[in-house]
Amino acid sequence: MELKNMFKELKNDFPASIIVFFVALPLCLGIALASGAPLFSGIIAGIVGGIIVGSASGSPLGVSGPAAGLAVIVLTSIATLGSWEMFLMAVVISGMIQLALGYAKAGFVAYFFPNSVIKGMLTGIGLLIILKQIPHALGWDKDAMGDDAFMQADGQNTLSEIGQALNFITPGAVLIGAISLAILIFWDKVLMKKHKIFQIIQGPIVVVAFGILMNYCFQNGILDYSLSAKQVVSLPVPSSFSDFLTQFTFPDFSALTNIEVYKVAIVIAIVGSLETLLCVEATDKLDPDRRITPTNRELKAQGLGNIVSGLIGGLPITQVIVRSSANINFGAKTKMSAILHGFFLLISAVTIASLMNMIPLASLAAILLMVGYKLAKPALFTEMYKLGWEQFIPFTMTVVAILATDLLKGITVGILFGIFYTLRHSYRNSHHLKDRVKNEDGQVVHHIVLAQEVSFFNKASIIETLDLITEDSKVVIDFSKSKSIAYDVLEIIKDFEIHAKTKNITVEKIKFSPSL
Repeated sequence: MELKNMFKELKNDFPASIIVFFVALPLCLGIALASGAPLFSGIIAGIVGGIIVGSASGSPLGVSGPAAGLAVIVLTSIATLGSWEMFLMAVVISGMIQLALGYAKAGFVAYFFPNSVIKGMLTGIGLLIILKQIPHALGWDKDAMGDDAFMQADGQNTLSEIGQALNFITPGAVLIGAISLAILIFWDKVLMKKHKIFQIIQGPIVVVAFGILMNYCFQNGILDYSLSAKQVVSLPVPSSFSDFLTQFTFPDFSALTNIEVYKVAIVIAIVGSLETLLCVEATDKLDPDRRITPTNRELKAQGLGNIVSGLIGGLPITQVIVRSSANINFGAKTKMSAILHGFFLLISAVTIASLMNMIPLASLAAILLMVGYKLAKPALFTEMYKLGWEQFIPFTMTVVAILATDLLKGITVGILFGIFYTLRHSYRNSHHLKDRVKNEDGQVVHHIVLAQEVSFFNKASIIETLDLITEDSKVVIDFSKSKSIAYDVLEIIKDFEIHAKTKNITVEKIKFSPSL
């Protein structure tokens, strides 16, 4: 049934898969470069992420491949282990760990990410894409495409890189980037509303074709501009099929006795799984049909993907939000789009690598600028503000932290703010104090009703309330609605009962265990 539905939506998935392929190609190469790994390892990870993970995953719109968030881990791990082949063994083991996590049903962790943080993550990534692609659109390509960290390998940061780019503008790249962006905006705002043909032939496909044509004109002197080798896609070009096969590398199985390999594998498995689960939650939020991805199945699919990728010389794989959001924005309906993009990566690497190397990075930067804008529309800030500080602060801090650090650190900051507001909410709602009344004996009666769940986080607010009880009065502590009360709170109430006698306060308890 699933296969039938996938082919049913081929008219939407096919054009979307081509766009995802064009977006993924430079990202795969850029992440491999930033990771200090062979360039082709990024392509292998993209192929496996598309075909293997795409087929095994239950995510209808998620796209998997090499992730920028793992680049630093890969770079340092290769240096620690001493060889690329030993690192590949760690990737294989990390996949086995992810498989085990899937079968252990560890995917429930995804449901603990607050909505405000997920929306902040999407907006932060959108803004990050825009900031990171501006230099590429201007022809300044010192930083690898796909790098998402604030501090870059070239010694610059996200903001200073833009300043550098303004000092080294390449007119040919600017011309391509500006016209490409104009085409995309016109396609999105005008042409797509005019006729269905413009929904099938997507703007980014036209932009890539235009970029290749412009680069051809530059190379043949038709237009008096030029692009350097760093300003175009740099896919390795095999001279024959046998030469193509030599780009695959196998892991060093003797490394199975090296404890350091297992340490690296655990780190990759944990970080990769967290990034995947975050992306799953974000992708489900972007899905127009609001379908829910089975998270345990996703962990198994990622585990399978990393085992295969490691066995044939690929980088570690996660589900990635840039490709997934591009997939959604350009009309994909099922996971067939992700699978097809994997096949396109494979076919291009074998047959048309030379043609792919004609694509200017400025063209791809224009596509990504549109993706970034759609993720970070200004209206979302207004929408989150209207929901109140409890939603707006974690959202904003997630955005700021992602821009100032990287994806995982930004999410961590957002979750910490989310936890703060959860604790604050719990602090305020541990109990409520009914209106004071006088009984027949003329005593003032304070009626404290405890909440259903009272944790040790509520200690402070309960102590504060008990301190307000005046001398020569009566206090009724009502446990009738409580199902769980922390031992710390019980101790506070016990201590209060003892101290109450010195202030002539009568304590009455309703529906409470006699063990107190």
